[in-house]
Amino acid sequence: MKKNTTIASIILSFVFIVVLSAMYDEKKPTPIKFVIPKGWPKPAKNIFAKNKLTEEGFQLGRKLFYDGNLSKDGQVSCGSCHQPFAAFSNYDHDFSHGVNNTFSFRNAPSLANVAWMDVMHWDGAINHLEVQPLAPITDPNEMGENLDSVLLKLQKDTSYIRMFKAAFGDPLINSQRMLKAIAQFVGSMVSSNSKYDRVMREEDTFKGYELRGYNTFKTHCASCHKEPLFTDNSFRNNGMPLNKKKDLGRFAVTGVKEDSLKFKVPTLRNVQVSFPYMHDGHFFSLFKVMDHYINGIDTTKASLDPSLRKKINLNNKEKTELIYFLYTLTDSSFIKNPRFAPEFIPEIKNPHH
Repeated sequence: MKKNTTIASIILSFVFIVVLSAMYDEKKPTPIKFVIPKGWPKPAKNIFAKNKLTEEGFQLGRKLFYDGNLSKDGQVSCGSCHQPFAAFSNYDHDFSHGVNNTFSFRNAPSLANVAWMDVMHWDGAINHLEVQPLAPITDPNEMGENLDSVLLKLQKDTSYIRMFKAAFGDPLINSQRMLKAIAQFVGSMVSSNSKYDRVMREEDTFKGYELRGYNTFKTHCASCHKEPLFTDNSFRNNGMPLNKKKDLGRFAVTGVKEDSLKFKVPTLRNVQVSFPYMHDGHFFSLFKVMDHYINGIDTTKASLDPSLRKKINLNNKEKTELIYFLYTLTDSSFIKNPRFAPEFIPEIKNPHH
């Protein structure tokens, strides 16, 4: 009896050592520091305060961002409407293209520098980056899926089991972890290395026409498109008429009549590649945008932004120079950053050849 007890104790001790060793051998997630560019304000919300940014979480978020299995038909991913070459917007359509060849009722905005956005979507309906993906995932005109179905698909995928374990310490796959990982990936998208940025850092200089365009920008545009983010994140009626979708913008969220036709001021960073412009993709060229602000503003609306009630006068030379300045906001290193691109899968060669 005593001998059996001794053997049992030895076995238990061995099991304890094995478990303890496994605990210590478990690789911990690799922390990543979120860097605020020099001269930039702190983000309104610390989105990584309760969602520690790690390499494993980031990579999981990237895989989820480009995975069509988050949609009903397995074809539409977050990356379908937010494409790297368009600064994570989409210039295929004026309205976002969803499952079963359906369309949403707004244009897909750029995702650059969302860490500085206190609210999201054109109408500000979303107040935190971690819950933002729920809207497109469940919208019948976007990804058209339900959360339970998405989680079942992820739980059947062994690669996701490994990646969730690497990111969070165990293989549990749930909605909170999925949303946290996507937030780590999207929240890391910082665009701060355009020619404009290099000029501000005294590493480059504007050409004469770019500098004149910059001065025109500061005179006519900077009150809404505030540097260095090139948005003040406010909601404004910029004189666009009610469109075919009868989209009232911010009013649909607040119910306040003064918010009718107010939409979020978009960033102008990477505006050269993020067309079409406005909440409904109304304009496909910056010249058309200029023409709207010069001659196209609907001044009959009570909610029109006060700064636009006085006509903006720009001649063709000033318009061209302003556009050349806006081109200096194009950040090629951001657009082409392989960390934000879809995961590269090497070609599998036939071993018999």
